[in-house]
Formats: sequence, structure tokens, C-alpha cells
Amino acid sequence: MGEKVITARAIISGEHFEILVNPQAALDYKFGRPVELSQVIAVDEVFTDASKGMRVSEEKLVKAFGTTDFVKIAEAIMQRGELQLTTEQRRQLIEDKKKQIIAFICRHCVDPRTSLPHPPIRIEQAIAQVRVSIDPFEDAEEQARAVIQALRPILPLKMEQLRLAVKIPPEHATRAYGTVKDFGTIKQEEWQADGSWVAIIEMPAGLQTSFLEKVGKLTQGTLQIKILK
Repeated sequence: MGEKVITARAIISGEHFEILVNPQAALDYKFGRPVELSQVIAVDEVFTDASKGMRVSEEKLVKAFGTTDFVKIAEAIMQRGELQLTTEQRRQLIEDKKKQIIAFICRHCVDPRTSLPHPPIRIEQAIAQVRVSIDPFEDAEEQARAVIQALRPILPLKMEQLRLAVKIPPEHATRAYGTVKDFGTIKQEEWQADGSWVAIIEMPAGLQTSFLEKVGKLTQGTLQIKILK
């Protein structure tokens, strides 16, 4: 069949079901993007083995889905099953997911020897070295936590949250507020009588350097900051 169509597969009530779908539309549908199911379906048949053309009996359809309505069955298979991706789709999805995982590690982890995040390229090289398997559909954060464990024997990593007390003078406070908020969670805040803004911010430790650079630039170096224990 090549890669003009792909298979969506699901095991329901102990039985194996397959439908043939259009690759990009099926992927869009799987990710909840706006696409009609009619655009997804390539063939209006349900198979036990699509590659061999083995169709499912009506009896098995009713037992598993409570209906022989193809649209309802196809919808259930798409929602509950998995896609046999094209080679290019799988490669691209894994690459995108890997970037998300690396971004998470850079954001939440530091090198305990320097208290600074590792550069993304170093993390990427370490992932290649330990040969971590990346699932294109699994949540990036959940995978990142497993990847961190796999990397620790060759790459020192420490996950920690940082608490910072900040004070921004009145001439920069309003403009800098949104940027500060983007970096973490504001635990306490107070607008002082002179218009200055003081707050306690909790953020991933890996963001400390970029936080200081960005907010320091916004406040023209007048940002006051203290690391809290």
C-alpha cells in the first residue's frame, strides 16, 4: 500500500480492528486539529488485517462497538487506537518531541557543579549517547523526567525550583511585570507607596540566567534581586 494511506489500529473487547486513513488528515485528527472524519477515512471498511484485506464480520463489530455504523466505528478506532505513521511523519514527530524534551530539561534543570543550565546541544548529544527512545505521542514532560534519569550517569543534572525576591523601581515596574510573570509563579507581591513593585517569584532554576538578562535589560540594570532559600 506504500505510504499513500496508513493504518489506524485498535484492540477493543480483545479483538483487533484496523481502518485505512489518509496520513496527514489522520494525524491532524489525532491531535485534535479541525478536520472532518470524512477527510481522514481512505476506505469505508473495517479490517482485522488491512494489508491482507481481511474484513471484520458484522457480529464482531456489534460485539465490540454495539453498532455496524462505519462512521461511529471509525471514530472509536481513531480515538482509542494508534496510527501506523509514515516514515517521514514519525521522524518529524520524534524530532519535534525531542526539542520539547530538551527545552523542558534546559528550563527545569541545572548542572549542580555550576548552578547553570546545560546548553541544548550538550543535552541533545547526551540523549543520542544514551540512546533514549522517544515516543512521538507521549507527553513531553513525562518523557523528559524519564530522560533526565537516563542522562544522569553521563550528565550531571539537578531539578530544582528557585525562589527569588525582586524589587523593580516605579519607572519600570508596570512594563516589567508581565515579563516577570512569564518566567514563573508570583508567590507574593506588593506595590509600594513610591510605585516600586516587590515580589517573591518561584521559577525553574534553569531560567535564572535568562530571567536576569531579560528583566535586567527591561529595567536598565535597576532590578534588585535576592535568592531565597
